[in-house]
Amino acid sequence: MTDKNSTETLRLFVAIPMPELVRKKVIRVQQDMQQLVSRGAVRWTKPEQFHLTLRFLGDVPVERVAALQEAVHAVCTRTPPLHLRAQGVGFFPKASSPRVIWVGVNDGEDRLVDLQKEIEGAVQLFTQEPGTGKFAGHVTLGRVKFLNRSEIEKLAAHAQAVQNRLLGEWTANEVELIRSDLLPTGAQHSLLAAIRLA
Repeated sequence: MTDKNSTETLRLFVAIPMPELVRKKVIRVQQDMQQLVSRGAVRWTKPEQFHLTLRFLGDVPVERVAALQEAVHAVCTRTPPLHLRAQGVGFFPKASSPRVIWVGVNDGEDRLVDLQKEIEGAVQLFTQEPGTGKFAGHVTLGRVKFLNRSEIEKLAAHAQAVQNRLLGEWTANEVELIRSDLLPTGAQHSLLAAIRLA
């Protein structure tokens, strides 16, 4: 007999992948911003981990993963491919006290927002993590550890300068279920399933 605490879990999230051509342009933006702050001030996202997160799930019991995949698949079968664009740099919660630095991703039609809402509803039974609240499509460039006032001002000025720069457009044909393992070197991502959009 196994008790509840010994149930094996996987740390998962649902995301839309970013194509290589767009990734390269986003890497350049990230590199420009790295020049504006001191080393170690921001934990920068590894470029191979750039993706558009639709829902972070946290720990999901292994025996529920197949059902989770089915729930996401059911949403994807009724969602046509999305035409996405990566554009502009921003900060959560705000530019004057940044905790997260990001590149915006949107489709201009709110279909991305609709897909995220549907995914949110479909995965509710599989996660203890709180919902995202108001969804803002983005790719995380880095998470702030510490910044001085001058560095914050430089980042905000750079974001303002590139806010209208288009970093790429692509058609998203699939949604991915990704496993995230926390290692001493940081999170390591591996693809669990790629689910085609209708």
